[in-house]
Amino acid sequence: MTNTDFPILDTQVYNHRLVYLDNAATTQKPREVIETLTNYYLTLNSNIHRGAHYLAAQATERYEEVRRKVQQFINAASSSEIVFTRGTTESINLVASSFGQAFLHSGDEVIVSGMEHHSNIVPWQLAAQRAGATLRVIPFSDQGVLDLDAYRALFSSRTRIVACTHVSNTLGTVNPVAEIVAVAHDHGVPVLIDGAQAVAHMPVDVQHLGCDFYCFSGHKMYAPMGVGVMYGREELLSQLPPYQGGGEMIKDVTFERTTYNDLPFRFEAGTPSVGDVLGLGAAIDFMQRQGIDNIGRHEEQLLRYATDRLSALPGIRLFGTAPHKAGVISFLLGDAHPYDVGTLLDKLGVAVRTGHHCTQPIMDRYGIPGTVRASLACYTTRDDIDALVDALGRIAPMLM
Repeated sequence: MTNTDFPILDTQVYNHRLVYLDNAATTQKPREVIETLTNYYLTLNSNIHRGAHYLAAQATERYEEVRRKVQQFINAASSSEIVFTRGTTESINLVASSFGQAFLHSGDEVIVSGMEHHSNIVPWQLAAQRAGATLRVIPFSDQGVLDLDAYRALFSSRTRIVACTHVSNTLGTVNPVAEIVAVAHDHGVPVLIDGAQAVAHMPVDVQHLGCDFYCFSGHKMYAPMGVGVMYGREELLSQLPPYQGGGEMIKDVTFERTTYNDLPFRFEAGTPSVGDVLGLGAAIDFMQRQGIDNIGRHEEQLLRYATDRLSALPGIRLFGTAPHKAGVISFLLGDAHPYDVGTLLDKLGVAVRTGHHCTQPIMDRYGIPGTVRASLACYTTRDDIDALVDALGRIAPMLM
C-alpha cells in the first residue's frame, strides 16, 4: 500500500510530511472511494426507490447492492436487518428512541459501561428521562478492563437493555462482547454494541457475537462521512416503532392513519445520502482486498512497537493498558496540558487528537482533563510512530 492509494498522505504540514495519527476520529479515504463518490455525482445522480427512469433504477440497484454487501461484511442473517443512517450516533439514537418508546417504563434500568462514548450515554439518558428509567454503569479497572463480576451483579428484574462499546475509542480496550451478550441473554435482556471503533480493525460477525443491535460509521472505516449502519435483529426490529416519519418509510398515508413500510425501509425516512452509501460499498471492497485479518495484524504489530517506544520516553503516562487492545494509544506528557502537546506536535506535522474524546466519565475515572490520543490505520507505518516519538522528544523540553 502506498500514498497513491491515499492521496492526502502526500500533504505537507508546516513544511513537514503529514503524519496522520487521528484515525479513531476519522480515517483517510482511498482513491477508489473518492472516485466512487465522484462518479456517482458525475454519471448516476438520482433519487432512489421511487423513480421509473434509468438513473433512478441504476442508483437504486447500486444502493441496495451495498446493503447486501454490508450484510455479508458483518454476517447479518438478512439484508432487511441493515438500516442505513448518518453514522453511529444516529444509529444509537434510533435504537434508544424506538426501543425506549416500546419497552422502557418508569423504574426500568439500562446498563451501560463506564468507558462509553457520549453517543452511547446521552441517547440512553434521554430515553431514560422520558420513561422514568435509570442508567446503571459497569465499572472498569485502572488498566481499562471491564469488571464482569460487577456487570453480572447489575442485572435486576427491571433491566431492559445493555449498551456497550466493542472497542473503547479512548483506551483501545477490546471488550469481550460475546460474553457480555451471553450474560445479558441469560437474563432475557437484549444488547446494543457500539462498533464504531471495531469494524475497521477486526472481523465482525454479528451472529457469532449474538448481539441484537450493532452500530457503526462509514467514516471510521475509509468511507465518506455522513453514512452509517444500524444492524438490528429482525425479530426485535419488527417490534420497534419508526424513529422518523416521512417519505420511504410508509406504505399508505391518509389523514386518518399511516401504514408503515417493511424492514428496513421503515427506519429510513427521507432521501438518503446515496453517494456516501456507494462510497461505503467501495470502502468495504477495499478492506476486503487488503484482508481485515491482515489489517488487524499490521495494527497489532504497530501498537506493540508504539507502546514500547512511547513507554521509554521520560514523563509519559499511558492510559489504557488492557491486554487485549486495538490501535489506540492515549497518553500524557508530564503535567503538560494535552492541547499544548497536540498543538506543538501539529507544528511538526503530526496529527493527533487531544481532549476528552467524548468520554468525560473516563477522564473523571482517572482524574485528568483529557489525553493525547494517537490512533492507527492500515496505512500507518513505523516511520509514523518514529516521527511521533521524535516530535515528542523535541517538544518535551518546552513543556516539562
